[in-house]
Amino acid sequence: MAEVVSLARPYALAAFQRAQEEDALGSWSNILAFVSALAADSDLVAVISDPRVEKGQLTQLMLELCTGRLSKTQENFLRLLILNRRLGVVEKITELFQARRSEQEGRSRVEVRSAFALDPRYEQVISGIMAKRLGNVVDLSVTEDTSLIGGVVIRSGDLVIDLSLRGRLKQLSLQLR
Repeated sequence: MAEVVSLARPYALAAFQRAQEEDALGSWSNILAFVSALAADSDLVAVISDPRVEKGQLTQLMLELCTGRLSKTQENFLRLLILNRRLGVVEKITELFQARRSEQEGRSRVEVRSAFALDPRYEQVISGIMAKRLGNVVDLSVTEDTSLIGGVVIRSGDLVIDLSLRGRLKQLSLQLR
């Protein structure tokens, strides 16, 4: 995991700096998300990871798939990713780019995993509490995870608040050892 971040970080920072220079953060976010989706496609993963596929062929394929979507600098960025065989980490590049963008805009991404569907009122409460704690506007995403048994797990960057029944049981078992 740390190796993937190390590989992706310089590309994410370079893309972010270029997007700022072009005043095109939204456009860059969209194209990175699109290329990430392409690179995650199972058929394309096989092509990307096949060492027999020449970089020129892969470049041509990716550019065709992105026809009409790329600015010249975005096209060059994509070419650079292919040249350095970094399409496999484009998802992490996108994630780091989005985190940097959120930070710049004074926003924090907060992910909530809940054992059950959350009532919108509880989402608002969690959002308000996290906004106060982080000092930023919060972009909240909620997913259902029945393995939690009950409760929620809230994550924002390195901050993890585990209020799940599974987490509490695990903590209790560690205390009893």
